[in-house]
Amino acid sequence: MTYRAPLSDILFTMNHVAGLADGIESGLYSDLGDGFAETILAEAGKFAENVLAPINRSGDTAGARFAGGAVTTAPGWKDAYQRWVEGGWTAITAPAAFGGMGLPLLLKSACLEMFSAANTAFTLAPVITIGAIDALVAHGAPELQRRFLGKIVSGTWTATMNLTEPQAGSDLNAVACKAQRAGDGTYRISGTKIFITYGEHDLAENIIHLVLARLPDAPPGTRGISLFLVPKFLPDADGGPGVRNDLRATGIEHKMGIHGSPTCTMSYGDAGGAVGWLVGEENRGLNCMFTMMNDARLAVALQGVGLAAAATGQATAYALERRQGRAPDTHGAGMSPIVEHPDVIRMLMTMKALTAAARAICFMTAAATDRAHRDQDEAARRQGADRAALLTPIAKAFATDAGNEVTSLGVQVHGGMGFIEETGAAQFMRDARIAAIYEGTNGIQAIDLVQRKLPLSGGAAVAREIADMRATIARLGATNAPGFGGAGPRLAETVDALDRATQWMMQTAAADGLAGATPYLRLFALARGGTALADMALAAERLAAGGDDPALARHIALARFFAENIAVAAPGLAMSVMEGAAFVHSPDRALGLAQ
Repeated sequence: MTYRAPLSDILFTMNHVAGLADGIESGLYSDLGDGFAETILAEAGKFAENVLAPINRSGDTAGARFAGGAVTTAPGWKDAYQRWVEGGWTAITAPAAFGGMGLPLLLKSACLEMFSAANTAFTLAPVITIGAIDALVAHGAPELQRRFLGKIVSGTWTATMNLTEPQAGSDLNAVACKAQRAGDGTYRISGTKIFITYGEHDLAENIIHLVLARLPDAPPGTRGISLFLVPKFLPDADGGPGVRNDLRATGIEHKMGIHGSPTCTMSYGDAGGAVGWLVGEENRGLNCMFTMMNDARLAVALQGVGLAAAATGQATAYALERRQGRAPDTHGAGMSPIVEHPDVIRMLMTMKALTAAARAICFMTAAATDRAHRDQDEAARRQGADRAALLTPIAKAFATDAGNEVTSLGVQVHGGMGFIEETGAAQFMRDARIAAIYEGTNGIQAIDLVQRKLPLSGGAAVAREIADMRATIARLGATNAPGFGGAGPRLAETVDALDRATQWMMQTAAADGLAGATPYLRLFALARGGTALADMALAAERLAAGGDDPALARHIALARFFAENIAVAAPGLAMSVMEGAAFVHSPDRALGLAQ
């Protein structure tokens, strides 16, 4: 598999959907001006193409190996991780006070797309580490930050997130891992955690685990969960890895995909208790962990985008060279490249359109988060925070669903060869499947959207989003550029459907709302993604200034295809949202369980 980073598509989306160019001019992104963003992205693209992509196959075939309590990563991975550390890629958004670059989330998001596209399984290690940095910066005590953050930010040490237990998956009320106060400011942790990404490995000299556990006097449920920092090796007097802590990996999972990423079962306290330090306040650990999880949800969304982009690139290249049959309206002897067959064109356009829409929503989410932290105006920061909160579940669910749909289409474009592992099309599909499950299943994202995010600021956040989409449609209606076809009317119908479903959601009973949550999220994503593609087409029109620019034709074709072939599902989704809830009131009959 050869990966080529889609730098021009990434930059165009950053500039004309996420507001990079305007942000540089206004000062929001002053640190990315004078071509700095382009330089960093070019280097990230080279790293993805030349370092990560070449070892993606070995990660899939050799995988991570477990023996004697130790994990050995795939051939080439240790060297690649050392080059990652030398490049400073873990430090992109970390504060300068801890050795970071302090750059915007939007820039990091674009880099993560390329890294994930080239090698998702490898990129999971630094992705989780970056999330831990955010949690420690936000909630760690100064002494804890001093002792640990420098090594984590540099990438010398990696970090993990330990939530899940055999009886506690999505429902963290059931967390049973125990913590005991030791009397010296530390705690002793005991219990078992499962599904821990890079819980053990040979890439770095130390692994810092962030572990959810309960104190003996903690209240029940999620109100009684605390967060602890538990290192594999306790730091010595010089700050290096000292004695081994009382924790170990007891095995790794055999998975459908991401074979190069060791997914570990972790045991804490076999010999009396692993030494840990409290992060934040006692019984407030879930608040701390959500800082890490929100970052991880956008990162997982970008995994979906990256794998979709990689699958699209490979499928397009294959369709250009593979010859089968005679395409319509062709002349001469011989078989046609399959890219000339209408059904293959439809599949490739669907892949491109879903990928572009998912990328746009992810970059919007990152830019809103940047505004929440960087804008000088308090009201703008609040609106940025509301928009980021609203878009995060949409980005995570839609982008990972798109990753599954696009990589599946990639296999279909390859035909029988797609079912053969050697082409690599199947690996994209296998690696993508987990993204809709971890960091909160996509069903949970839909619940979060309708229960917690729609009511933000009394509904003002979603109202602003719909108004922004309508403004795009108005600009689309005013353009004289040829080729848009029915894009404007179709997108108007999509946003109208979203508006109706939103009003219904905000007025309906909880059970009915939850029944329609998943189609509602998809509807929201079609409206937001479709209008984002229209924004890019309109930007290309302005840049072309009436000239015959191939990029303009490409952007218009993509926006029109999405509007006329994908967004047309919107009225049906709205109907499903508002009229499809009856089955939840009689699940026995609906599922055929009644005796």
